This record gives sequence, structure tokens and C-alpha cells, in this order.
Amino acid sequence: MQKNIIKELRHHAPFTIFGALTGIIIMLLFYKVPSSISYNIFYVLHPMHVILSALVTASMYKVYSKKVNPLILILVGYVGSVGIATLSDSIIPYIGEIMLNLPNPGIHLGFIEKWWLINPLAFLGIAIAYFNPDTRFPHAGHVLLSTWASLFHIIMALGGMISLTLFFVVFIFLFIAVLVPCCLSDIIFPLLFIKTKKAGLKR
Repeated sequence: MQKNIIKELRHHAPFTIFGALTGIIIMLLFYKVPSSISYNIFYVLHPMHVILSALVTASMYKVYSKKVNPLILILVGYVGSVGIATLSDSIIPYIGEIMLNLPNPGIHLGFIEKWWLINPLAFLGIAIAYFNPDTRFPHAGHVLLSTWASLFHIIMALGGMISLTLFFVVFIFLFIAVLVPCCLSDIIFPLLFIKTKKAGLKR
């Protein structure tokens, strides 16, 4: 399993780099956008990220489990989406905002701030995975949505400031915020609940 995990991380690194580059382009275009608009964009991207993450994570568990336990499926889907999407979209960007000493840092925890939106979408993704599991396209979309959600969390804190150094550091934070948590939720976390010697992301 360890070899499969390393293989998947290497496989997804180039796509994550591409996602981070798209984030930098978007940052160049939107860095002067008011925080209120960035906030609203964040709460479009973050919920979409959660539902795709729940779909992929729960699908991984169902596809590779010999016997599906519905309670474990719900646990894996919820924690792997809401928990890890929050880490990716909110907590890691917030740490970046603090380290970069941005003017308006803030942490936005969707499952608390907009619990009525985020939590039902997570359960919807789990339900879709139960009846029609899929781990291919949703993972690609999940990575891009996570990148952009993380970015707009950071843009909320920018206060219109920008520099070449900031571009470089934000790129690093976007890469970390997406690759590690997303692959953790899509690949590593669900595989922990699967009793099998061979597992990998279905393509």
C-alpha cells in the first residue's frame, strides 16, 4: 500500500502543479477584488470541492472494499471530504496568510459558517458514491476546485497587495494545500479502511 500511495502522489504532482499555476493566473486577475466578493466566490468553490471530495473518497472505499459497511462508508466520505477539504481550503491557506503577514487574515470553516450548505452536500456526495462510485473525473475536478478555493481564501486576506515574492510563496502554499490534503482524502484515507494487499486509484 505504501508503494501505491507514493506512486499516486507522484502521478498527481504534475496535475497539482498545473492547478497551482492556474491559481497564480487567477490571482493576477482577481487580487484587487473586494474581500466580500472573494468570500462569495470561496463559498461557491468550497462546497463544490466538498461534494466531489465526498464522492471520490467514498467511491475509493466502495470500489476497493470486498464488503461495504455503510457506516464506514459515511465516516470515510464525511471525514475525508469535510475534514480534509477544510484543511486544504481554509486551515493551510490561513497559516499562509499569517506567515505572509497579509493585511486581512481570517479562517473560514465552511462546515460551521455555512453548516446548512456544506454538510448536506457532503452527504449527497456519499450517496452518489454508494449508488454510482467513480474515482476518475471527480478527482481531477476536485484538485482544481481545491486550488481555486484555497486561492480565494488567500485573496480575501490580500487587501489588494501583490508582489513577485508573494506570487512565488502563494504558489508553494497552493501546491502544498492541494497535493497533500487532496491525495490524503482521495487515496490514503479511504485505503486505511480497506483490507486488501493491492489498491490504487482507479483510472
